[in-house]
This record gives sequence, C-alpha cells and structure tokens, in this order.
Amino acid sequence: MTKAEISFLNQGTITTPAGFLAGVTHAGLKKNGAADLGILYSEAPCVAAGVFTANRIKAAPVVVTSKRLPSEAARAIVVNSGCANASLGEAGLKDAAKMAELAAGKTDVPVESVLVASTGVIGRRLPMELIGAGIAKISLSKDGGHELARAIMTTDTRPKEAAVTVRDSDGGFTIGGIAKGSGMIHPDLATLLCFLATDAAVSIDFLKCALKEAVAVSFNMVSVDGDTSPNDMALIMANGRAGNEPITGGSNLTEGFREALKELCIHLAKGIAADGEGASKLITVTVSGAISPEEAKLAARTIAASPLVKTAVHGSDPNWGRVIAALGRSGAEVVEERIDLYIGDTCLVRAGLPLPFDEREVIKVLDSQEVPIKVSLNLGTASATAWGCDLSREYVTINSDYTT
Repeated sequence: MTKAEISFLNQGTITTPAGFLAGVTHAGLKKNGAADLGILYSEAPCVAAGVFTANRIKAAPVVVTSKRLPSEAARAIVVNSGCANASLGEAGLKDAAKMAELAAGKTDVPVESVLVASTGVIGRRLPMELIGAGIAKISLSKDGGHELARAIMTTDTRPKEAAVTVRDSDGGFTIGGIAKGSGMIHPDLATLLCFLATDAAVSIDFLKCALKEAVAVSFNMVSVDGDTSPNDMALIMANGRAGNEPITGGSNLTEGFREALKELCIHLAKGIAADGEGASKLITVTVSGAISPEEAKLAARTIAASPLVKTAVHGSDPNWGRVIAALGRSGAEVVEERIDLYIGDTCLVRAGLPLPFDEREVIKVLDSQEVPIKVSLNLGTASATAWGCDLSREYVTINSDYTT
C-alpha cells in the first residue's frame, strides 16, 4: 500500500470535484446588493453527512437539515445570507422547508434530497417572495463555487475556499470546500457555515466519522469572540464520480481521505480565525505535553479564546501572564513547576518561572500577522492546536451597529 499524495489545487473551490455545480443571485436580503442566495448541486445522488451547532437554540435550517442527514440520496444545498431564520418557531420551520422545496423545483430533484442553511440576523422572517424569485434566477455552472463562497459571507471580508486532490496507486479523488464565519465564532462549531463536496465514493458510516474527526481538529478549535450561533453547520456530500472503490474504514484510500479532509478543514478554519471581525492578526496556540488529547484541546482553546490574551496580542504587549492565567482556569491538568511558555521562538517561562528575554524580539513577533504561542505542560505526550485572532476596537464597532 502506497501512502496517498495530498495536494492543494490552485483556485480550488467546492465545485472543483467532478459533478458539482453552483450558482448565486442577489435576492434582496443584503443591503449592499451583493449575492445573498445560492445553490450547490450534484449531478448524481450523494452520500451526505453533517455536524451541527452545540447551541441549544437551533435555527430552523439546522432543524430541517439535521433531520435529512445522514443520507444516501442528497442532491443539493440551498443557502442564504443576511437572515438567520432563527428563533421564529413554526413560521421559521415552514420557511426553511419552503426554501428547500423551491430549490428542489429549480433543480428537479426530490425535496427530501435538498439541504438548507441560513446565516445572518436572528429573529427576522425570511422574505419568501424574494427567496422564491431569487431561486428562479439562479444559473448553475462549474465555476459557480467561487461565487457561492462570496454569497454566504456576512461580515467576512474575504471568501474562504479551497480544494485538495488525493492520489495513490489505487486511484484518486478531489475534495473541495467553502466556509464563512467572522463573528460569533467559538469552539463547538461556532456563525459558521462549511460546505464540503467530494467526487470520491465513500460509505456513509465512514463519511460520518471522517467529518466528525476533521471538524474536531479544525472548526472546533477556532475562537473569535466566545459566542456560538444557532445556525452553525458543516455538511459534506460525496457523489462517487471519481469512480474509485467505495472508501470504508479498511480501504487503501481511507487514510488519504481522512488526512485530506482534515487538511482542507484546517485550512478553512484558519481562514476564519484570520478573518475574525476587526482582526489584524492570526493567533496559533499549540499546547504539548498534556496527559490526554482532550486536556490539550481544552487548554489550547481556552488560551485562544481569552479576551485578555487577544487584546494583549492586538497591542503587541508581551504580557505572558495572561496566557498563564488562561491556562490555569482552562480546567486542564497543569503543574505550575513544569510549564514552559514560548512566544515565537523565545522562551519566556521555563519550569514555571520567568526568564529574562529581549522584549524587542517578542514585540516583533507580536507585531506580525501570525502570532505563535506555544505551551508545554510536560505531563504527557498529547498535543493540540487552536486558532484565534486579536480583539480590536473595530470588533466593537462592527457589532455595536450590526442591525442598524
């Protein structure tokens, strides 16, 4: 068995895999006239799976879509931005179901095969007349993935999209994806949407496990502001157009698929963290030497989510005590006398005690667009990485007049 070769594709997007098309339109939900409604369509039935928000308040699209997954006959995703269709009771559920029905009519597929997603302001009804007119105008194309990546944006400043190929002696396939999220982002799939498509043939049980594993090390390790959304979801569709033998837990392509999906999701997740509302810096927190992977994740996520760590990074303040304080309250097992802390390549704390350091060198790292923080607990062998961003005045500005 040869190890699969994984490569990112230039200009890759969700419609890069064979058999997927997409299209968008401006339906009138966004005030700026940008595209706000789109459809992803597969030319063949798909095995599909999803992971959904941990928020106990579930938006109508989450309720509708989660009931249709997992599936072996998914054909399309219809998605809007500018309105979350959340906290609206039966009316919201009715609108979400109608949105799927309209997309099913447009693409000539069974309504049960259409998944639905929304993002935007909570508590406002979808303007269904605009949605219906917009869906009717959508034209699907092979290059439509790039437009779909933009249509799902809300406060995002740039689209997040990519595709990877996997090749080995048994054949190959492609996985593409798009994601959106800039604010209301916190571990446990937080307002985050991710859509993934692959032309690989896969078993449904394997696809569910692979998606869950990929989300655990990517989107669930991102924090912008500590809030989670009722609308968060990550969906994956596999149409088998690559012609490979179906991938199961024991197939030669199994590890290649798992690793490629993880790499793609991490790439998209880092894009979300770097594009956090008002952010100017990406923070990468790596915790090693933990007693278990769960402990490492807990520590890394807490540090990345800490408002005081975020503001220190924003101001390029080498106040490493904020990292230690966040670590201590994380709930992870720590022994102070064993902690080592680095910012960049500079060790600031060794065995729990401060070291003299060149403040100018550390500030230089903190001034960079990517700020690496590394903590070794020296208790075990487990490690984890989380991603966050700095917290700026612009974040407050964006969210103080979001609906006005």
